[in-house]
Parts: sequence; structure tokens; C-alpha cells
Amino acid sequence: MKLIKKGAEGDIYISSWCNQAAIFKTRVKKDYRNGVLDFRIRKHRTLMESGVISYVKYLGINSPLIYFVDINNCTIIMQYINGIIVKDLPNVKIIDVCESIGRIVGTLHQNHIMHGDLTTSNFIIFDNKIFIIDFGLTSKTTKIIDYAVDLRLFKEILNSAHTSIMEDAWHNFLIGYKETVSNYYQVIKQVKEIEARGRYNNNLNMQK
Repeated sequence: MKLIKKGAEGDIYISSWCNQAAIFKTRVKKDYRNGVLDFRIRKHRTLMESGVISYVKYLGINSPLIYFVDINNCTIIMQYINGIIVKDLPNVKIIDVCESIGRIVGTLHQNHIMHGDLTTSNFIIFDNKIFIIDFGLTSKTTKIIDYAVDLRLFKEILNSAHTSIMEDAWHNFLIGYKETVSNYYQVIKQVKEIEARGRYNNNLNMQK
């Protein structure tokens, strides 16, 4: 078993399951929490994440297959998607796939799911399909502000990691997103309000 990533929500390993490459995501005990409470939290988040990963398939969204959920060790064993991370694609291709990513995110939101960690590293091209991964921070919600936070994060990622193509990629993302949500204008209005608050706070900090 090889550790490939240590994250706030869990450690990611690659190994094998029934002779197939597999990802093992384990939520590690937090020593600062009460032991009983810690296990309850890790168990709940493990079940939530595995449930959402499976559920989104019914929405027509590609996500890893869940092979097994080890409740005692708070571990999800799932399909290894051996593809190309969207972040690593050529700029022209990133711009192109952002429309499809927008549709995926819109479908999640239309079905009351906030991803919580929308980055170009959490979308993978495999077998000419786009897979979405890492639902560790996901939540079920009907709040417009939660959907706006998802979008604002993705926009920030484009602006920081893909600066030269940010405008075109974001434009395409919104085209796809608009096609799949019924409350598009409400969400976008909230995104703009979040951005306005951010600019206001930055101005205050500069004046100090």
C-alpha cells in the first residue's frame, strides 16, 4: 500500500482490491478530539462520502466505483481512475472541458449536493469521460450560499492556477452550469456578493 496524498479529510493510498488497482481513503483519528466523538465524526463522514459517490452515478455523473466501506477503520476502498487530471491538460483543452464541468456541478447543485472542494485537480479525464472525485467535504444542502461558495472556489482556482485562460474557462463553465440549474441567477448574484465582501475586506485591511 503506497501513500499518495495526506489531506485534511483523510490519507489516500493506492493498493489493490480483488486484483484491481484501488484507492484506499482513510480518515485518521484526530488526537485533539474525544475518542468517542472522533470515531462518530469519522464514521459519519465516511458513510456520507461513500453514499454521495455512489448516488451521483444515478444523476449521470461519472465517479469512482465503491468496492467496500470499512466502517471500523473509517476507510473507503474505491476504483482507481487512471486518467489525466484536468489541471494537467493543455490550456485549450481545459477551456473546452470547463463547459462539461459546469454541467456536472450544476447537476450536483440541482440535486442539493455541495461538493465543497471544486478544483481542477478533482476532475479526471478517463476513457473520454470526465470523472469527479474527492467528496470528502461534501454536504447535502438547499442553501444558495453553499452553491455560490462552490462556484467561488472554482473561480478562484482558475484565477490562481490557470490565470492566462481564467476568463475563457470561467465563461464556458457558466454556460454548462446555466444549462443544468433552475436558480442560476440567484447563485450568480450570491457569488458576486461574496466577491464584493472580499474586495471590501481587502480595502479595509489596506487602509489599516
